[in-house]
Order: sequence, then structure tokens, then C-alpha cells
Amino acid sequence: MAPRKKPTQLRKGALELAILTLLDREELYGAALLERLAEYPGLAATTGTVYPLLSRLTAKEVVRSRWEESPKGPPRKYYSLTAAGYELRDQLLTDFQQLTDDMSALLAEGKK
Repeated sequence: MAPRKKPTQLRKGALELAILTLLDREELYGAALLERLAEYPGLAATTGTVYPLLSRLTAKEVVRSRWEESPKGPPRKYYSLTAAGYELRDQLLTDFQQLTDDMSALLAEGKK
């Protein structure tokens, strides 16, 4: 049997919520955001996944970015939430909680 791939659409939504949640807690630059996500194996992502998502969120004015000089190496691009970002995070969290509650109830029914 071939290795199972992670569900792409479900994972994209979860990653978006995870990124918004981390940025709700603190302003982060890209590499630090990747490190935080990697602390949760199911949310670990590559730069090729996270940076395009950050670009889309920035274009939608959900996330803002700013450059800051780094004590080590090149300047870093820091990301933080806008007011719209806080609203989107809250809505995604509500939607995710409803989905997980409903799935848990559905799966529990099958075990009766």
C-alpha cells in the first residue's frame, strides 16, 4: 500500500487557522513561523506552502508585514494580524470547532 498523503484542502484550512492563531499570539518572521508550526507534527509545513499562504493573506489585508534589520544576517519580514485578521481567525476558529464537534458526534454514533 502506498503511503497516505495528508488531505490537501482540509490541511490548507487548518494551516491558515494555525498561522492566524500564532500571529494572534505574537508577531513572527517567516522562519520563526515555520519553526512554531513544526512543533505540531500535523501542522509542519514547507516554505513553499507557508510563504504563498502569507502572501495571499497579506493581499487580502488579513496580515500585514514589515521589514526589520536582523542582528544576524539579512533583514527579516515580520508578520502580524490586521483587524480583519483577528475577525477571520475568530470565524475560522468557530467554523473549525463546529466541524470537529459535528465529526466527533457523527463518529461516536457509529460506535454504538
